[in-house]
Amino acid sequence: MPHREQLFDELRAEDQVGILLMAQLGGVPNELNLFIQTAEYDDKANGLRDRSNYLIRVLSVREHRLSLGLFGSIFITEQHPILLHHNEAKPDVYFEGQPADVNELVLDIQQAYVSTFGPWRELAADINREQPLVDLLQSGRGRLGTLPLTAAERMMRVLTHHGLKGWLEGETEHASSDEHGRSTLWKLLGVGDSYFVALDFAVDRMGKQ
Repeated sequence: MPHREQLFDELRAEDQVGILLMAQLGGVPNELNLFIQTAEYDDKANGLRDRSNYLIRVLSVREHRLSLGLFGSIFITEQHPILLHHNEAKPDVYFEGQPADVNELVLDIQQAYVSTFGPWRELAADINREQPLVDLLQSGRGRLGTLPLTAAERMMRVLTHHGLKGWLEGETEHASSDEHGRSTLWKLLGVGDSYFVALDFAVDRMGKQ
């Protein structure tokens, strides 16, 4: 069984936990090495019994959040709100018109953003911050922000719902492969509360097999 599947299978079993022991820079730029131990809860000893040790190489890491210690779940995915900023085009969202209720519009913009990204992103990072949002929306015309396409299209629907004209400018398509047909899409490794955005991940078992 490949080491990646072996690690995942161990942590899917009942009474199994993982421990993210250490992270260090790899031997090439933008590489992280994660040292993970799996363990089983032992009722008799009222503690954990070591099981296996693994090294995960995070290749071409682009974004990460690291929290050492115990974790109960691990997964790799190509579909996650965090990945929208990396795998989608990011057009500028423009608007024109005056909202009937600017406060209600602001609330709907915030709700559309949260429904897209959940707790993983902050609206302030993508919205136009040249002036307060209420002032911007009352100005009659301007750039709302620069957002991944999924979020940009939701903002367009919000603007239309409030009687404003909205349109997109700039990048609206994002290549998913290079000239050689290799995927350019980023993946996400979730390790408990930690996550790592990278091109790929390699898992090796360490110590006695």
